Amino acid sequence: MNALPDSDIATVYVVAHDPAENDTLCAQLTDVGLRARGFTRAAAFLASERSAGPACVVLDADLDTPGGGLLLQDALTDLQDPIPVVLITDRADVTTSVRGMKAGAVDYLTKPMPEGVLLSAVGAALALDRQRLGRERASTDVIERAQRLSQREREVMALVAAGRMNKHIADELGISEVTVKIHRGNAMRKMEARSFADLVIMAHKLGMTSPALYHGGIGRNRRELA
Repeated sequence: MNALPDSDIATVYVVAHDPAENDTLCAQLTDVGLRARGFTRAAAFLASERSAGPACVVLDADLDTPGGGLLLQDALTDLQDPIPVVLITDRADVTTSVRGMKAGAVDYLTKPMPEGVLLSAVGAALALDRQRLGRERASTDVIERAQRLSQREREVMALVAAGRMNKHIADELGISEVTVKIHRGNAMRKMEARSFADLVIMAHKLGMTSPALYHGGIGRNRRELA
């Protein structure tokens, strides 16, 4: 499923085999400013292109397909698709609800659902997806900033984050403490770190805190970079 260039307007995908029910649910969602797209078949949803903003699926657990809607939920898990799922059903089935919730459903609603209950569940699902997207964007930003670092700045950042003092870093790299401080300052500026703790957190996100990384990789060219 390819992401389309899009805004951050939330999209709710409704997957229910009854076209009339599908239309009703989509209308309820669009009435509150959400974008809604309906599907009557699981395969059509899986083959569809996704918007780039936050999203969730309102999935009929009684979907008219072998295994019902839970089979689609399992397929999303197998595809490592993180989109949150709200399950809806015509019957209160404890076994189905337990299975769906264990598989990660945000909620399990029994029809007919008051509109407020559906919107509350959808709101919770979209909030989860917004949080996920925020984490992904933050990680991407950190990676892009790290690409600005020189090899020596990466070395210093990794060793600082591993708990090394400036003097020890200077000894390991064969440079002066003053040079260590310069590289450390450059790393903080390029990483846009607001504090030393912020720099360490970024290093952890990048996996730059292991001394083995320094000894096995980033430190191997120390003589050329001194």
